[in-house]
Amino acid sequence: MSTRLRMRHAASAFLVLAVLGACGGGGDPAPAPVADTSCQAGTSDGSVAVGSGLPGDPAAPEPASGYRTGYKPVYAKSYMVVTANPLASKAGCDVLKAGGTAADAAVAVQMVLGLVEPQSSGLGGGAFMLYYDAASKTVQAYDGRETAPATATENYLRWIDDTADQTTPVPSARASGRSIGVPGAVRMLGLAHQDHGKLAWKDLFAPGIRLATDGFAISGRMAAAIAGSRSNFLRNAEATATYLNADLTAKPIGTVLKIPAYAQTLTALANGGADALYTGAIAQAIVDEASVTAGADGSVITPGKLTLADVAAYESKKREAICTTYRAYWVCGMPAPSSGGMTVASTLGVLENFNLALYKPTALDLEGGRPQVLGVHLVSEAERLAYADRDTYIADTDFVPLPGGSPAALLDKTYLRGRADLISFSTSMGTAQPGVFGATAMGVDRTPESGTTHMTIVDKDGNVVVMTTTVESSFGSYHMTQGFFLNNQLTDFSAAPADATGAPIANRVQAGKRPRSSMAPTLVFKIAADGSKGDFVMGTGSPGGSTIIQYVVKTLVGTLDWGLDAQQAINLVDFGASNSPSTSIGGEHPNVDITNSGNNDPLITGLRAMGHTVSTNAQSSGIGTVMRTGTGSSATWVGGADPRREGIVLGDTVTP
Repeated sequence: MSTRLRMRHAASAFLVLAVLGACGGGGDPAPAPVADTSCQAGTSDGSVAVGSGLPGDPAAPEPASGYRTGYKPVYAKSYMVVTANPLASKAGCDVLKAGGTAADAAVAVQMVLGLVEPQSSGLGGGAFMLYYDAASKTVQAYDGRETAPATATENYLRWIDDTADQTTPVPSARASGRSIGVPGAVRMLGLAHQDHGKLAWKDLFAPGIRLATDGFAISGRMAAAIAGSRSNFLRNAEATATYLNADLTAKPIGTVLKIPAYAQTLTALANGGADALYTGAIAQAIVDEASVTAGADGSVITPGKLTLADVAAYESKKREAICTTYRAYWVCGMPAPSSGGMTVASTLGVLENFNLALYKPTALDLEGGRPQVLGVHLVSEAERLAYADRDTYIADTDFVPLPGGSPAALLDKTYLRGRADLISFSTSMGTAQPGVFGATAMGVDRTPESGTTHMTIVDKDGNVVVMTTTVESSFGSYHMTQGFFLNNQLTDFSAAPADATGAPIANRVQAGKRPRSSMAPTLVFKIAADGSKGDFVMGTGSPGGSTIIQYVVKTLVGTLDWGLDAQQAINLVDFGASNSPSTSIGGEHPNVDITNSGNNDPLITGLRAMGHTVSTNAQSSGIGTVMRTGTGSSATWVGGADPRREGIVLGDTVTP
């Protein structure tokens, strides 16, 4: 499939507009009834719907996204949900329409995503959530990250045995049982619902149960992911039976897929609460699958060391959000073990020392315009500096403390001003060095991450959920049981416990530890007159592995510095850098010219002239944003969904 995909925005064909009947009577004609189009999105021209499973569906596979032009912001009066799949958006919106809270909707959304987007997230994975309680004006961080088994050693991922067999797990660390951590998403959702739910827990599973029972059409994105993982499914009988045809070919786009086992698992969770996944038959099935030594195809598999005690002992943790000021705003993100909140905050803290408004995109259009060279340069350099600290210091702080014992040292304004002084206006630094804290040297860990999906939800009371959720790589570890895939999250740890010099790596494997993540669900507030958090401004986040940080920073700079609306900031060319000489410019975007090796594009050539090594690989962001708006008619919210994936925005929509 071409990564230069062009297609008009088309809403989901699953969401059918009601047909309005005529209204008559004696005397003056009665006014025509007003259609309730809440939680509906239709097409006026009959164009193919993204995620419909129909021929021509432009949804793209996980590694390289397409781009659909013409996306416009969606406005709503009182509630809104953005997810990466139309069926999930519909499930969440219906919960909000029924009076549910953002936490209620998040449960329903995740249960559907685990079915229709199993390559990205699910019951066997983990998640991070920020919850804004509008009544108390407080932000709570929920940690649903997976944990390593109690018997895991620091060599758990790189050696089959610390002494007897120092060879790599087979068929790979990822596809072995060693990559599987205790799933955390369900326990986290149970805790958030306990704190903030209004509707009955058991009722939030109905959409997922119905879809798993009655079936849904495989979308283009899911079909491509299945095809890409076909050979790995052969090691697991349940995955083979579910996603492959009788001749072992991948089930194609449009296939109506029913997964009774998933419906049974959701029914057990609905009736038994989150505990149903952590004790009893489902927990035993998770442990059994993580412990297999042979694949269905006869291949050898290194087993994991997960036990029933590990699963039963899992706790979702409430943590203090990372909240820092940026210009006229408070920006809140996830704390460790996610590096997302810290690294976004660090990047913004460096950028605060530059007048980015001078470098806003030119030729502004629906697609976000054309980024300026200096704007991209400054953001990318700030990210290099932030990633340098991330790669060195950030890990699960229950095991490895941050410098100084808290986020304060890494996010100190004076420290970040000094980091900003390292940025040249004419030349890229290529690879940044971390800041120095104390005398103990730490090893650098650039372990890659992948996968994930994101949801942003606002309910009628103004409560907000931003939640990023994942099974890590596409279809996680490929180990499937009870209708869902188990994560390969432990491969987010550094396989080596120390670097070549012997310096310990903060993100090394330790028993019970949570691997570092880049997930960055983010909330933004105005700074009130007294300096506290004032009015809610926006919620955002994205999938994308370790590039999530770049996608979120781009969106924040686009809205807060460059004045783009929620959709334009998402549509804007994806750009940024981790800590290497390579700077990414999303080549799937219509405002980027990648012909002739990019030599005809002024952004690409301008960056190269400053020493950047420019990559124009297509980007797989899936940004979902909701902003408070005071413009238009009576609209309260404006939202946007990433045109690089299948997502849509739904709510009690209005015309601005």
